[in-house]
Amino acid sequence: MNLSLPGPADSTDAIRLALQSWPDVDRYLQTCKGVIIPLGSTEQHGPTGAIGTDALTAEAVALELGRRSGVLVTPVQAFGMAEHHLGFAGTMSLQPATLLAVLHDLVLSLATHGFERILVVNGHGGNIATTRAAFAQAYGTAASRGLEVAPRLRCKLSNWFMAGPVMRRARELYGEREGQHATPSEIAVTLHLHRCLQEKQRPLPEAAACGAIHGPQDFRRRHPDGRMGSDPFLAKPEHGQELLNTAAETLREDLSTFLTAE
Repeated sequence: MNLSLPGPADSTDAIRLALQSWPDVDRYLQTCKGVIIPLGSTEQHGPTGAIGTDALTAEAVALELGRRSGVLVTPVQAFGMAEHHLGFAGTMSLQPATLLAVLHDLVLSLATHGFERILVVNGHGGNIATTRAAFAQAYGTAASRGLEVAPRLRCKLSNWFMAGPVMRRARELYGEREGQHATPSEIAVTLHLHRCLQEKQRPLPEAAACGAIHGPQDFRRRHPDGRMGSDPFLAKPEHGQELLNTAAETLREDLSTFLTAE
């Protein structure tokens, strides 16, 4: 079975699962068994960052990755594990068990149809542990249900913001003021995607230092404006375009290896 990349698509519309018919997907599966799931979060990103930042960036990276590779991209899972941000208005969180169940069910749905390689492009650090647990549970369920693809089913988590070239470029652009949350790198990508967000940008006082997170009340007390050591005012739309392209190209190489590995 050919598990190589299908090849670049003419547009992102061509690789959106939501815009395909079921016969389209059947035909796709004759030549490629890979699929990409964007995973984000709906949570505060400081006083000037969009609440949808993690979902917007994960979807954008996934779609550009899909366009460059020809691999189908599912609709974004916009809600993640953001319990520690619930002290800020607008945050919408899933509990870890809920997120685990959602990801488990999505993987099993795709595996039922014959997808063998499932790449999750993640935009939120709080999703990492739960996503890995969901993969482990999905493997067991696929085997217990006797799914044909169970012996070949593989899932991979790619955190776009942690890709080596992305992190290096962010440090070159922002230094220590990149911080850990509401970072200028992720804000820059949203500014590139939605120019209306530039109206929210303004100089901010020094952010509270990074540190461990112990629930929403403690987070709000120690990080009163929601930032962790970051200066999002350094973000520029052109930085965002560069970081988006860097992430997509880096993940394209990872995706090619993932699809072709035994």
